[in-house]
This record gives sequence, C-alpha cells and structure tokens, in this order.
Amino acid sequence: MKHVLVPLATGFEEIEAITVIDILRRAGMTVTVAGDAGPDGTIPGRTDIKVAPDCSLDDIAASDSADFDVVVLPGGLGGTERLQRDERVKRILKHIDANNGITAAICAAPTILAAFGLLHGKTVTSHPTVKDKLGEAMYKDERVVVDGRLITSQGPGTAMEFALALVEHLEGKEKMLEVNEGVLARL
Repeated sequence: MKHVLVPLATGFEEIEAITVIDILRRAGMTVTVAGDAGPDGTIPGRTDIKVAPDCSLDDIAASDSADFDVVVLPGGLGGTERLQRDERVKRILKHIDANNGITAAICAAPTILAAFGLLHGKTVTSHPTVKDKLGEAMYKDERVVVDGRLITSQGPGTAMEFALALVEHLEGKEKMLEVNEGVLARL
C-alpha cells in the first residue's frame, strides 16, 4: 500500500487538495495531510474552506520521511508561497527525491520544486500564470504531464485528471478504472 503525504499551508487550493486526497484514499492508499493548524485546529484554504490536518509538519519533519512513497503538493498561490518558504517542506521533498519517491504538484505548486532545484531537465506543466517561474524545466501546455517520478498538472479544472493519473502511475490502469467507476470522470 502506498503512503502519500499532502502538505497544506494557509491559502491552499481546496479543489486540488481534496480531490487528490479523496481519489487516492478511494484507491486504497494511506494519505497523510500535514500542516500547521491554527488555534481552531484547521488550515484555511484559498476560499476559507477549513481542513483539519492529520498531523503537523513538525511531526513529519521529525519522523523518517522515507515512510512516504509520494508527496503531492496542491496549488493555491498563498499556500504555495508558504510551502516554498518552509525549510521542513524543502527537507521532505529533497529526501523523497533522493530516495526515488514520487513527487506530484499542481497549479502553482511546481514553482516550489523549481525553487528547491528539483526540476532541472524535467518536463512539467503548471498553471499558465506561473510557467515563467519553473527554472530549467521544459514546459508543456498539457493538462497532466508525467516525467518519470514527477507528475504535474495545471489547476483546479484538471484536479480529477491529475488524481486519476496518480492512481494509474502508482497502482496501474486497472485500479484507476476501478476508482473511476464510482466517480464517472471523463477519461
């Protein structure tokens, strides 16, 4: 069973985060949502929908990140900017990359990977408004792009395709089709 980490920060894009969390859990994966909750125990998203994380980023940073097979970064400009400034996120992503884990990012989140030097020579996509912030990556104007252990997507409107592409990449086409029987996404 794959273990997936979804780090959240204030201002995350709710559609992207919740869609991925839901679809990966439907596929039988263990998904851990981590972030620094406010006094009410939640993290507010871009449109102020609040999500209670499973644990804090401190808990993840203090543990062995090798327990995770995948890290998925949702977009939302505010959340993305906060994650990009977070040294814990940088350490987690570099650890996952060094241990041949899968990294996935949607919308503005590929800019986090660029800032941490993890996109050199990679083919990626992102929200078109941030494509000039992807460093040495090769940009493709496609809804979902898979380049080896890196999966990227463009935005809220591509979140379901992104989530199903993750299932297919991690568990195979048969599992992806099985999950889609319940959600009826157009493939």
